[in-house]
Amino acid sequence: MNILIMGPPGAGKGTQADVIVKEFGIPHISTGDAFRLAMKQGTPIGIKAKEYIDKGELVPDDVTIGIVEERLQQPDCKKGFLLDGFPRTLAQAEALDQILGRLNTKLDDVINLKVDRDKLLVRITGRRVCKTCGSSYHVVFNPPKVEGICDKDGGELYQRPDDNEDSVRTRLDEYSNKTAPLLTFYENQNLLRHIDGEQDIDVVSQNIVSLLRG
Repeated sequence: MNILIMGPPGAGKGTQADVIVKEFGIPHISTGDAFRLAMKQGTPIGIKAKEYIDKGELVPDDVTIGIVEERLQQPDCKKGFLLDGFPRTLAQAEALDQILGRLNTKLDDVINLKVDRDKLLVRITGRRVCKTCGSSYHVVFNPPKVEGICDKDGGELYQRPDDNEDSVRTRLDEYSNKTAPLLTFYENQNLLRHIDGEQDIDVVSQNIVSLLRG
């Protein structure tokens, strides 16, 4: 079972990816994890990626694509995988098709979590994190017992710099411009499956599992 999960920032991809991985026993492959593995193993393309990262530069598409291809050839991917965060652009999606063709496999489903833009803004800008232990809260959906204080260790809660409204709007615009065209790409391949991401987390999980089992 080869799955791609999509959705804008704040749609809950990470949460639902965890559910899919546990339910179907397949590895969760994010580009960040793939980069870290390649660099840890010291593969030629991992070393190349590290050069860009160490300089604080964006890793070029050809290197990112090479890292993903290398990761998909690992033994744990033989029974399937869940891709998260790749592809982000049409060029990457076309490259992924070529990679899977070389590996004699293909995507089975593309799950798209749909959430209204205004609701995404509330979700993301309301996130708070404990400076001490890293526990996550939300001012509306999961508030601490005492405002600004972590329930677990009394640490100070803070808002990540990229969770402020201006940054979130920029990220959502970037998603719309670069990643949303992939929906049409996968719809044309009859792979796209829309899931209402505004429902309760457990309901979203049940809907995804039912769809994939169906």
